[in-house]
Amino acid sequence: MRGDGDGWVVSDSGAWFWGRHGAAGLLLRAPHPNGSAAVLLQHRAEWSHQGGTWGLPGGARDSHETVEQAAIREAHEEAGLSSDQLTVRTTVITKEVFGDDGAHWSYTTVIADAPEQLPTIPNRESAELRWVAEDEVADLPLHPGFAASWARLRTESASIPLLVNKQR
Repeated sequence: MRGDGDGWVVSDSGAWFWGRHGAAGLLLRAPHPNGSAAVLLQHRAEWSHQGGTWGLPGGARDSHETVEQAAIREAHEEAGLSSDQLTVRTTVITKEVFGDDGAHWSYTTVIADAPEQLPTIPNRESAELRWVAEDEVADLPLHPGFAASWARLRTESASIPLLVNKQR
């Protein structure tokens, strides 16, 4: 079922952005065996926009959704994750575009934690889903938007202690 946010927005400069009401993605962190954090990345299907690159599960925001709701919905659709497995920590606006006509588009990354590296179920938009150690993310061919924001997201993420399930 398509939401009312599906569609392209064209900026005054002619650049195209997905999501009539903006877009959101989920930077999901979980403990890595080396003691640091791992993040869940999506290898985008070749047919998709910027296909073949690695980024975050995410997509268009519907008019009735908060950025957190949109990011979690997209993570459910693209990775099979359930909202009850995730703890939202913060949000970071990683791209904003303002038009001369007052139009506004933004991409917001929602940083969340999972108690462990959860199993995933990729949908057709994903060639692969993979938990990647934070130190190894920049070694992958990243989606340009994610590549441009990774250093900032990593710094922001590092300032928030990773929630770890202590009951094991």
